[in-house]
Amino acid sequence: MQSYTIGQAARLLGVSADTARRWADAGRVATHRDESGRRLIDGRDLAAFSVELAKGDSGEEEPSYTSVRNAFPGIVTAIKLGDVAAQVEIQAGPHRLVSLLTREAVEELGLEVGMEATARVKSTNVHIDRV
Repeated sequence: MQSYTIGQAARLLGVSADTARRWADAGRVATHRDESGRRLIDGRDLAAFSVELAKGDSGEEEPSYTSVRNAFPGIVTAIKLGDVAAQVEIQAGPHRLVSLLTREAVEELGLEVGMEATARVKSTNVHIDRV
């Protein structure tokens, strides 16, 4: 399973690294250390925390604003596979995006809960890019 540094987690959650570090220090999200001593967050833990965070307002920081509104980097929080189709949910900061695509596409991308991915929106379609 993929793990994320505090800085990577902060970017995916749409907050500063200091905020993510404070949340980790407070025990809001579990961390572990790698062989070089860096604190890491397991992808599944980050996915669960991002969903929890989106449900309630943290009130700590203003959201970032950008003119680029069609790319949403985030973390995969849920995958529902059918025989032919699949549903993939991505939490991108405060935004929850859901994409319907083929099961084959999900398998070819190797998508898993806790993995970093980018949802790209054009018109009414959401496309998923594996990072």
